[in-house]
Amino acid sequence: MNQFIETVASVNDKVNTAVWGLPGLILLIGTGILLTCGTKFFHVAHWGHWWKNTIATVFKKNSNATANTDKKSISQFQALCAALAATIGTGNIAGVSAAIVTGGPGAVFWMWVAAFFGMMTNFSENLLGIYFRRKNAAGEWSGGPMYYLKDGLGKVYGKKWLSPVAGVLAVLFSCFAILASFGIGNMAQINKIVLNMDAAFFTNFSLGTIPGTSISIIHLIIGAFLLVIAALIIIGGLRRIAKFAEIVVPFMAVIYVIGFLVILVFNIQNIGPMFAAIFKFAFKPAAFLGGGIGVLIQKTMTQGFKRGVFSNEAGLGSSVMVHSSSNVKEPVKQGMWGLFEVFFDTFIVCTMTAIVVLSTGYINLATGEPMAGINGDTLVSQAFGQQFGVIGTWFVAIAMLFFAFTTVLGWSQYGSKSVEYLFGAKGVKVYKFIFVAMILSGAVMEGGLAWDLSDTFNGLMMIPNLIAVVALLPLVLKVTRNYVDRKIRGLDVAPILSYDADIQAEMEKDLDND
Repeated sequence: MNQFIETVASVNDKVNTAVWGLPGLILLIGTGILLTCGTKFFHVAHWGHWWKNTIATVFKKNSNATANTDKKSISQFQALCAALAATIGTGNIAGVSAAIVTGGPGAVFWMWVAAFFGMMTNFSENLLGIYFRRKNAAGEWSGGPMYYLKDGLGKVYGKKWLSPVAGVLAVLFSCFAILASFGIGNMAQINKIVLNMDAAFFTNFSLGTIPGTSISIIHLIIGAFLLVIAALIIIGGLRRIAKFAEIVVPFMAVIYVIGFLVILVFNIQNIGPMFAAIFKFAFKPAAFLGGGIGVLIQKTMTQGFKRGVFSNEAGLGSSVMVHSSSNVKEPVKQGMWGLFEVFFDTFIVCTMTAIVVLSTGYINLATGEPMAGINGDTLVSQAFGQQFGVIGTWFVAIAMLFFAFTTVLGWSQYGSKSVEYLFGAKGVKVYKFIFVAMILSGAVMEGGLAWDLSDTFNGLMMIPNLIAVVALLPLVLKVTRNYVDRKIRGLDVAPILSYDADIQAEMEKDLDND
């Protein structure tokens, strides 16, 4: 078994290095820059508009964004919560602290940069997801990069040679998404839940290991419990997942914000030096890293970009698969929910985690070096424990449990949609069984490998998705301009809602209620 794990780790290291090298980072950030400039900084120029039409609608009575009578779809807010459930997980807690420990405080700056441009990447992905979605045999919406690869990239240019290439890319994306659902969406999340639960509640209690192995019995028990709960929710499908996320995500976000604010108040004197360290080490390698500009690019920027993508998933095309199930009619409107998703995930939640880590003394703000013996996996737990004692450690463990567990539920839907594209509805049942069973693997496997596998699968998903998004940029600009002309400038022009004439006609009938 150990030999097998070593082989997997070796192969993965080579693939990871290739995927997350300079070309991959250029593709990721370059796409965001291209989309941001192409749309004339839509998320900045129309800040008030997209804010008013996304999260602000939650506080309005009888809003179509929160209410939904169609049993075959979910509301726009449920789509956001399900997407946030899949994105707000270990990346926002353990991922941020790991990035700081590995790449220094400057990694936070590059995480912000990736998120700023990633907002428009996520916007464009979700716009394309709504535009190219269709209904499956059960009457439910199905959308995602595989559909805008096949029907968008494969047909929009009318070149015969491009269609089979796009079809292959659609299949590859689906395969990578399935693999990623086992990595970022399952094993990495479960692994961090188990490690934090063990550190918080079982430091002075042990049942030993399974005879002949190094597998902790405590880890196995926690994994089995999570497996049972996940199975009960995942079997119920997207609507059950969305309802669970709609309750848990806002609740845990509020509780996490409260805990953060308390730590902020008690460490307010460190806020200035903390932000100074973030900007300083973004352009100068932290002292403990050593080296010059090469180390800066390899460690600081790469850690920031990778952990940023791991956290908000902009560029992966993953959240498109749940956003496409929304009851929305306007592609741009769901794209705006994608803007808020990345904004909240990275600029709010990840930044709060970074402030907790950097303001509580575990990182030397003068050198950027972490204290001796610091573990990025449990650093946030230590920071909360320093401020609140054992209750703080328990709080982080429970927050990690809910955040990461909802990520598992959300990614089960992403994998299901990918399997549906490749094998049809019958394959989904088999996939869900395998997905749930993999929870035990995540509970007992070595944490570093789970994280490294997740990085690799993320990168592999990113490539075909971003190829499609870049190629379909003219369509993104066309649909966006059409929306701006109608909704912001008040011009009387026909709406552009779907690639399919029948769906277009259906959406136009009830567009005023969107």
